[in-house]
Amino acid sequence: MKKHPRYIPAFHFHWLTRWYDPMMRYFFPESKMQSALIAQADIQPGQTLLDAGCGTGTLTLLIKQTQPQAAVYGFDVDPQILAIARKKAERAGETIMLQQGTACCLPYPDESFDHVFASLLLHHLTQQDKQHAFREAFRVLKPGGSLHVVDFGKPHVFSMWLISWLMRWFEEIHDHVLGLLPVFMADAGFHPVETTAHHRTVAGTIALYCAAKPLR
Repeated sequence: MKKHPRYIPAFHFHWLTRWYDPMMRYFFPESKMQSALIAQADIQPGQTLLDAGCGTGTLTLLIKQTQPQAAVYGFDVDPQILAIARKKAERAGETIMLQQGTACCLPYPDESFDHVFASLLLHHLTQQDKQHAFREAFRVLKPGGSLHVVDFGKPHVFSMWLISWLMRWFEEIHDHVLGLLPVFMADAGFHPVETTAHHRTVAGTIALYCAAKPLR
């Protein structure tokens, strides 16, 4: 089996993986954020989509159930959490192509997808790996395709600043707190790049982004 570089697992520790779904529902407005992310993509029948860092497959399944005529792929580096995603897809009776690997080196041809999603993936990556992941997302998107991201963002109120500066000791969110994610997306070639929403959570500000790959 191909070896993958060290990564930060869901909630930082492997022993918390089994509790990922209930903790996400309890501590974050998960359903609201994911529904907003899908809505801004405006997915059409026949389109092909990638959920990079799909985790337990909650967003991946929601995408497929929202637009059953779309081809949906899920991709994650963590085999333990990917096994949970496979079981969820089987229970739901949905056909989703799930694969293990790193977002920094996607195993898909150029211009394969109409949309790429990244939900709470990027704060697990180093700055260099974030930049690689954005370049890979740009590569696999078709011209006119779009990237949809939900992750930690630049705090807009003092309480969120305090929480975010504490969280930076546990996750790779320093770049997020400084508001650099849109900069990294633009550097990868995306234009325009928009911040579409902010949410206050117990872990800090969560932001939604939408970035387009320009037409030729």
